[in-house]
Amino acid sequence: MEDGIGAKVMHHHKKTGLGLVSLVALGAGSAIGVSIFSVLGPAARVAGSGLLLSLVLAAVPMMLFALCYADLARRYPVSGASYEWPRRYLHPVIGFSVAWMRIIANIGAMTVLASVLVGYLSPILECPVKPTMFVVIAGIFGLNILGVRSAAHLQTALMAVLLVVLAAFTLGGGFMVRWHAFSWMPDHGFMAVLAAVSVMVSLFMGIEAPVELGDEIRDARRTIPLAIALSVLLTALAYAAVAATSLALLGSDGLGRSQAPLADAGARIWGRFAGGVISVVAVVSILKSMNATAMIFSRMIYAMGRSGALPPWLGQIHPRFGTPHRATLVAGLFALSGLLLPSGLVFLLLAVNVPTLLKYMACSASAVRASRTDETGCGGLFRAPVMTATGTAAIILAGLLLLLSVWEDWRPAALAAAWLIVGFVWYRFFATRTGMNFPPESEIGSK
Repeated sequence: MEDGIGAKVMHHHKKTGLGLVSLVALGAGSAIGVSIFSVLGPAARVAGSGLLLSLVLAAVPMMLFALCYADLARRYPVSGASYEWPRRYLHPVIGFSVAWMRIIANIGAMTVLASVLVGYLSPILECPVKPTMFVVIAGIFGLNILGVRSAAHLQTALMAVLLVVLAAFTLGGGFMVRWHAFSWMPDHGFMAVLAAVSVMVSLFMGIEAPVELGDEIRDARRTIPLAIALSVLLTALAYAAVAATSLALLGSDGLGRSQAPLADAGARIWGRFAGGVISVVAVVSILKSMNATAMIFSRMIYAMGRSGALPPWLGQIHPRFGTPHRATLVAGLFALSGLLLPSGLVFLLLAVNVPTLLKYMACSASAVRASRTDETGCGGLFRAPVMTATGTAAIILAGLLLLLSVWEDWRPAALAAAWLIVGFVWYRFFATRTGMNFPPESEIGSK
């Protein structure tokens, strides 16, 4: 059974909603972002020539998460899914907690991405920092208000540009490397390979992004799982090709010492033009990541408004554009509020991994619960025993990654905890007082 707003959205997008190509661009585009410019160097310092093995191992948790998300999307496709699934399959407080912490994570992500974007633009075009960040953030959210298809088309175009450049990087470097002399064996030991996994897992975060637009996707039950699978495959291939080429061009020691790995590797291919090419690629990657974050952020706010966790007017759909325009506007204002913070506090806003890993744990637990209580579309990989084992393994891996993140720097976790306390105050005095839209148990999975 669908609520009134959800039914209208599904009807509106039955024929005009997003298709497979747009969703793959969103999923792979969310993962293949600016992280690749910063992660390869530190990972190579730790893993050495075992970098590629670390990359493979880092993909394992995301494959488990992806399977959980695909199963849930087959059962209950809905916008703001990472909020709705824990709220409906586990408990409303869990769904609210995950979504509430992701507010500050998304503010931090948009602020940092915009700041880095200006940094890459500066050598090409002199521009004031804060005004440029304002224009970029406001422009991206404005585009998302005008229509999900417009935002998706931008995402697809940026993704195509990025893939073309990465393909040129891989092919160009491939002709310059003597692959027969390239060592594929770890030279720092297997423990070093495992240590690098905690760094490289961030490369794959965001692959699950298509599930957040469930109400706006054509044939969502079929399209979302397929899009997630293709996104995982495309992301893994792109990262493997870039990492192998960079490692072959610079060597593990050179890659580990490099402060700008792709720029140094690109210099071996494009010479003096490498700086400009890498700057363009970085700008494209950042814009793509910001656009995907804006789409997901606004749908989360929309889902919380639709349920009553936030003011109900945030759960309304624009009659012409078919987008959650008010939720998108509020999400944009949240993102712009990051510009008011002193630059010295930006590092504190990097508390993105903690809410993200908690989201993965909650959704994996939702998949386990759904497999036991909801018989919608069971079969094959999605049989209850398989999903119980997969979800349990995903929860354990997410918990281990969370512990590693906290061990590395406790401040993001402290920031998330402080923000969560504020959320509990809001939940106690607003959401529970006005009454949230809690679906009956019989409605779970019946869409």
